[in-house]
Amino acid sequence: MFKKYFHKLEDLAVLAQNKLSNKQFIFLSSVLVGILSAFAVIVLKTFAHWVFQFATYINGILKLSFINSILPIIGILLTVFVVKRVLGGTIEKGTSQILYAVAKKASIIPRKQMYAQIITSSLTVGLGGSAGLESPIVITGAAFGSNYAQRFKLRYKDRTLLIGCGVAAGIAAAFNAPIAGVLFAIEVLLVDVSISAFTPIMIAAATGALISEIVLDETILLSFKQQQTFNYHNIPYYILLGIFTGLICVYYSRNFQRVEHFFHRLRLKPYKKALFGASILALLIFIFPTLFGEGYESIKTLSENDPGQLLENTLFSSFRNNGWALLAFIGLTMMLKVFATGITLGSGGNGGNFAPSLFLGSYAGFFFSKFLNLTGLTKLPISNFTMVGMAGILSGLFHAPLTAIFLIAEITGGYDLMIPLMMVASISFAISKRFEKHSLDVKNLARKGQAFTSNKDTNILSTLDTNSIIQTDYLTVSPDENLEKLVDLISHSNQVIFAVVDTEKQLLGIVHFNDIREIIFNPYRVKYTLVKEIMKTPFDVIYPTDSMETVMNKFEITKVHFLPVLKEGKYYGFISKSIALEAYRTKLKSMTIE
Repeated sequence: MFKKYFHKLEDLAVLAQNKLSNKQFIFLSSVLVGILSAFAVIVLKTFAHWVFQFATYINGILKLSFINSILPIIGILLTVFVVKRVLGGTIEKGTSQILYAVAKKASIIPRKQMYAQIITSSLTVGLGGSAGLESPIVITGAAFGSNYAQRFKLRYKDRTLLIGCGVAAGIAAAFNAPIAGVLFAIEVLLVDVSISAFTPIMIAAATGALISEIVLDETILLSFKQQQTFNYHNIPYYILLGIFTGLICVYYSRNFQRVEHFFHRLRLKPYKKALFGASILALLIFIFPTLFGEGYESIKTLSENDPGQLLENTLFSSFRNNGWALLAFIGLTMMLKVFATGITLGSGGNGGNFAPSLFLGSYAGFFFSKFLNLTGLTKLPISNFTMVGMAGILSGLFHAPLTAIFLIAEITGGYDLMIPLMMVASISFAISKRFEKHSLDVKNLARKGQAFTSNKDTNILSTLDTNSIIQTDYLTVSPDENLEKLVDLISHSNQVIFAVVDTEKQLLGIVHFNDIREIIFNPYRVKYTLVKEIMKTPFDVIYPTDSMETVMNKFEITKVHFLPVLKEGKYYGFISKSIALEAYRTKLKSMTIE
């Protein structure tokens, strides 16, 4: 049945493409991509919520906390099985792959990502893996946008725009927060778009949020209705919370990478690695059950009047009414979340860091305000600090302060906390940016020059291939030849620069036309001057593996117009600065999303 409706929808789109202008078709496409992304969210969220409810129900009957520990082991092992048997043995994780696709793959995302993320993250997170569904949701939405654009043979700019539409719709549907969806797409993924590109992205986000509102049960979404009035006398404490969450972001980012690298270096077969990691995760969940799954239920509990509920059915249930014991439990859970998430993803599970950032933020905000209240130093509104803390961590980890501010504002049902949200998000972002130049998802790609950053020039240069502008047909000269040969080459070619090489193609030096300008009209000197007497050592050399950003930096430093290229230690060709700049201008024009 679904296949039948899908084909009808496709036929409608084909008809519309023939009848509508390109801009009108993009508007229609943004709606269709938004619908597809929203239904992917509904499937993921519903399954994960159902499993959590089932596990909670079983625990309520059996009073055995180890039940929650068994499910993540099953989930991660099943995820590894699906990856090996169904998905060809590999699956890309994290939103960084979207950045890589935009930067290096002409915004083409593999077709299998339209279903691979849904299946694997449902198994991992739905069965209790300590990660989030938002990253798989974002990737799925991006895959729908990319493959839709490929199906209708849209150009690169439109493919990229529809990727942004899929991402915005996914976030909007996951939280019923259309503004946050738009800002996430613009702030995190499409960092360089024109104002006119906002329209289709807003349409997609509104569509995703509307479908979610109609179809998805409100209890599944992360939302808060209870909050206390903002008191400007608490501003100094919000400033301290911003500093606190910023430092927590640095702690999380660095330790998450350490855990990932540990599992990457672990020489175990996939199933053994999954069992090893999942067993550690099971132990953590046994002691701290709130690490189970996304953790959104515990976030809601923290913001309510009886956070002691978190200790029920745990090893610490006898301390339910002890404020300091609850604070210690919250603090330990907060510090261990990074390891639980790192183990979940590193051992073979699939998910993301979006939900963990909200979980960590709520726990950090609660811990901060509860600690100050217990010491008697002040009386802070704990629910407000719990919510605002989420904005601090989300902003610091993803380097997305606007997304963090408006997401929390939308899910809290109002904008009464806008001032503290702005303060905490901006301070946390500034501190995180000071210690971590790139966001958690972008860090590895940015280090390799493979992803978009906030630097427009870097973005464009990252899409250019150095090999494409290397000119390998330049004539060369021998060091022991006299200048007669060089003058003859100049007179019969357009070259102004020559590489001096030996019989093994080793680069010995370069000769520029300007270097022999005074000699060229003196027949005696031309005849008796050897090339090696006037050649110069190049200021720098380029390698085919250098990124275009590296190439342009070398031109900027050396102040020359040509640089020789070495491949495997031997002369290979030249790169002209003018050709490099022309490639940059052409790419800039083609990449501007309008």
